[in-house]
Amino acid sequence: MVMELSGKAALVAGGARMGETLAARLAARGTAVALSFRSSREAAERAVGSVRAAGGAAVALRADLTSRADVGALTAAVVGHFGRLDFVINLASTYRRTPFDALSDEALTQALDVDLVSAYRLARTAVPHLRAAGGGRIIHFADWTAASGRPRYPGYLPYYVAKRALVGLTEALALELAPDGILVNAVAPGPILPPSDLDAPAVAAVERETPVGRWGGADAVADVVIGLLETDFVTGETIRVDGGRHLK
Repeated sequence: MVMELSGKAALVAGGARMGETLAARLAARGTAVALSFRSSREAAERAVGSVRAAGGAAVALRADLTSRADVGALTAAVVGHFGRLDFVINLASTYRRTPFDALSDEALTQALDVDLVSAYRLARTAVPHLRAAGGGRIIHFADWTAASGRPRYPGYLPYYVAKRALVGLTEALALELAPDGILVNAVAPGPILPPSDLDAPAVAAVERETPVGRWGGADAVADVVIGLLETDFVTGETIRVDGGRHLK
């Protein structure tokens, strides 16, 4: 049976650019949306304004996902606004190139705090609310390289390790929470949105390396997220949304 999205409430945590698209797509399905942000207030409030202008329910909430207290307060605030919490979509990530000889303990700790520990804490605090709603969905955001099981680019050791660990967390949570009707999956994006600092030749080079020959766009990821929210039989999976990039 397909999960009905109308009348549900979702927390979209982090990920300013992708968060806006997801908020709009969820609101169009009748889902109330809370967007959390740490520093991208403007993007979160713009997304909330768009959802409300279209007749949907939305709220922007500030939270540092590496803070245990903030994470607990965040999930409680969502329930306070909407009376329930059904879906958690965690896009929070840190992506920083650090040459191996410049690595420090702090570089690894920071990546793990943002990409792994915050996801663990968010799940822990959200689960009681999901159980109260009769079940729910948790979706993490990994990376196509981590989902492929091998690093591709030197200089991103902490990022790769954290995202690879996030895949393991997704699988372990899926096993633990299946009896509660809570399905846990991950999305592993590839070339979706070109970074703002990427010049035209670099953008074109990515297109050439991607079998489908283009960047995916935010809706490519949103389509998969919606599918994972609606399914009642897929859990513990990490789905690459990379235009076949992992095949090369």
